[in-house]
Amino acid sequence: MPSKISGLPTSGQLAPPKGSSTGGVAADRTPSDSAAAGATAQTGDQVTLTTSGRSLQKLSDAIAQTPVVDGAKVAAIKQAVSSGSYTINASSTADKILQAERGLK
Repeated sequence: MPSKISGLPTSGQLAPPKGSSTGGVAADRTPSDSAAAGATAQTGDQVTLTTSGRSLQKLSDAIAQTPVVDGAKVAAIKQAVSSGSYTINASSTADKILQAERGLK
């Protein structure tokens, strides 16, 4: 039966990854193949991130920890609305809507 997303069959062998020396899936190895592959597996692969990659990771971590909603700002606006002191600057709001619209083009 084809997969709904990619149209590939859900059973059967897949093509080996580029650079692979075997035509089968790694789980289909025989014990003798495992011993030969053991030496390769022991060396392990290494990944080295560039400075910009590390910076992106730090930014990603910081964003993940930042709350989506600023609770203090919401509380201040609620207080201003309930007391009747909240005012809307229509000109500023219209300008920001136009800026957003221009950015979509």
